[in-house]
Amino acid sequence: MSLTPENLQYTKEHEWVSADANTYTMGITDYAQGALGDIVYVQLPKVGEVITSGKVCGEVESTKSVSEIYAPVSGTVVAINESLANTPESINSDPYGDGWLVKIEVSTTPSDLLSAKDYAELTA
Repeated sequence: MSLTPENLQYTKEHEWVSADANTYTMGITDYAQGALGDIVYVQLPKVGEVITSGKVCGEVESTKSVSEIYAPVSGTVVAINESLANTPESINSDPYGDGWLVKIEVSTTPSDLLSAKDYAELTA
């Protein structure tokens, strides 16, 4: 059974976000990392890059496959988790903590994110 923290919001593509005013931190869910298996490489957008909700903004490579990461919100990337270059497996061990991917300064407040309950139902 995967974890679905109540304080986060989710996408149907298995990303999570936490909001702190206008800055949203995103990552992939515990469900997603479990389905991917051992993560060996992550490609993230660059700081300053403008990303669009629902569009591909990076990818995660595991021993099984390569999966695209979709932007959960639209805005400008203000930080990336640079430690993932050396320790991408932290996404497997701590997807909601040390395994975060990027911080985004949002341009518009998203309206299509799922609650923890809705995401848990989607992945049940």
